[in-house]
Amino acid sequence: MILLVFVLLALVILDVSLGTVKIPFGEIISILGGKNDVSRQHQLILLEFRVPRIITALLAGSALAVSGLQMQTIFRNPLAGPYVLGISSGASLGAALVLLGSGAIASGILLNWGIVAAAWIGAASVMLILLLITMRVRNIMTILILGIMFSSGLSAIISIMQYFGNAAALKSFVIWSLGSLGDVSGTSLAILSLTIIPGLILSLFTVKGLNALVLGEEYAATLGVNVMRTRILVFISTSILAGSITAFCGPIGFIGIAVPHIARLLTGRSDLRYLLPATMLMGMCILVFSDIISQVPGSERILPINAITSLIGIPVVIWVVLSRRKSFS
Repeated sequence: MILLVFVLLALVILDVSLGTVKIPFGEIISILGGKNDVSRQHQLILLEFRVPRIITALLAGSALAVSGLQMQTIFRNPLAGPYVLGISSGASLGAALVLLGSGAIASGILLNWGIVAAAWIGAASVMLILLLITMRVRNIMTILILGIMFSSGLSAIISIMQYFGNAAALKSFVIWSLGSLGDVSGTSLAILSLTIIPGLILSLFTVKGLNALVLGEEYAATLGVNVMRTRILVFISTSILAGSITAFCGPIGFIGIAVPHIARLLTGRSDLRYLLPATMLMGMCILVFSDIISQVPGSERILPINAITSLIGIPVVIWVVLSRRKSFS
């Protein structure tokens, strides 16, 4: 834990220092300390762009990593992630309806908040359907299969909308689907924080139930764990975390699948009392590191964050599959 904290601090310092405009470290300290005898341009770049982007990376990394850990634990499946239930696909469908539908007639703040609102509604709608199914279906693997089917169906609808969309709207949607940490600032960042923090706090209340569920639902029930309550809390927490990040930042892949495995490898533990905070810190580290790489240090180009997280996450997933690692032993 201590090592992860120091690594995270080092990555944050590196991220805030890098960019197309070089700002001396001493000046960065002065700006963050509230001093006004500094370059106005550097102050604007740091406070309006770099700091909000790093805070977004910290929130998104922790949210997606915790979502993945919860999904892998409740489904006892090492390849489960926050997108497995179709929640993020629901958010993507909402964004597609705005960008491919009304994107041609809306612009600026109206378009941005329209995307966020539609993505939230899409994620919440899928979550509501899943909760209703959960009340009738007891088998957790059946719910997993239904979630995958929902995700595939929603992706098919999005593909049809892309096929019939005009060039300008299609380009906007493709750019959104690549993910971005730099579009969240000011009011948007405040709302994202007020959404993610309660979602992370809610995940803490699932630790005891998930620790028992690792050994099976029947065993958990004999320990007095309310399996249905735990399952619903996990679904709500995952929906809030993954749905909100998708709404504000676009779909960011592989963080939820890969990070919990890296955290297990580093800690050597499966107890969520230790694993959950380690996963949270590791998610922050990975996404801040991805943000550094996406800026291509020394260049004026910025790569899509989704491409970087995929390049980091795919080798981890391949390693899990090939090693046939028993992640929950």
